[in-house]
Amino acid sequence: MQVFRHITSQFSPTSLPTAACAIAIGNFDGMHLGHQALLKKLTETAKALDLTSAVMTFEPHPREFFTPESAPARLCSVREKLEYFAAAGIDHVYVCGFNQRFAKVTAAEFMQNILRDALNAQSILVGEDFRFGAKRSGSIADFAAAKFNLISLPQVDLAIDNAAPSRVSSTRVRNALAAGKLQEAALLLGRPYSMSGKVVHGAKRGRQLGFPTANVHMRHERPALTGVYAVKLDGRNSVANLGVRPTIAGVPKLMLEVHVIDFNADLYGQHVHVEFLYKIRDEIKFDGLDALKAQITLDKATARDFFASVIAT
Repeated sequence: MQVFRHITSQFSPTSLPTAACAIAIGNFDGMHLGHQALLKKLTETAKALDLTSAVMTFEPHPREFFTPESAPARLCSVREKLEYFAAAGIDHVYVCGFNQRFAKVTAAEFMQNILRDALNAQSILVGEDFRFGAKRSGSIADFAAAKFNLISLPQVDLAIDNAAPSRVSSTRVRNALAAGKLQEAALLLGRPYSMSGKVVHGAKRGRQLGFPTANVHMRHERPALTGVYAVKLDGRNSVANLGVRPTIAGVPKLMLEVHVIDFNADLYGQHVHVEFLYKIRDEIKFDGLDALKAQITLDKATARDFFASVIAT
């Protein structure tokens, strides 16, 4: 898979692939079942029409650019998106830098200068409610009017716990994670919610407390969930704290600290995946390190019980 960035700097095809492509466009935050359906249709279409499969996504999320104070929590970083695209068998990914200039691109300019001239897009795949161009003025009707081979996918609905079916969306995933409903989030995603990152050196406070942790570098400045969880780190039973460690003095900094149960090998420098499986509790401030250590012991026991129950079922 090839990744291209900043393709709109001069609206020029210079150094970009010239092969005709089928392209799916969207933010793809979280890569939920709706996104997966779109990518599946993309690869099928590209194969059937002998086109290159391509994805266009945006960084930052447009809402982060326009209203950063009220933008939604991120479900996945750019790297995590790219990992999902690679797993889906996508040939080319275009990561468009969303800035003031890009925000002013009209719908007509987007279709002609970017999709046709720069990317040689023949087929366009989007959701039925997709909007594009300055002030979101463009719609799927504009793609059809411009004579693109347009494939507009309907929303994917999913019923959970005997409720009426409703749309699978990034917002629905965020709400489930924020409420600690990890099983619901997993159903919407088709897999457990996860984060990935490099294990970096920390202050070694976990080791001093008797619970050494892998400190996973966070690319999520505002994650969709915080607290203490039973997790899997690359398949290993673990307990994790995602938050700012309010009991520890110092400058608050978001951290993902993972204690791998019955494991003491060196993970520094490794890129790891952490799957969130069960919420144990919210992050709280304790009256001293002794109280914190006692609670960590209880959290570890709760995680062990969770994993034992999963095996039993």
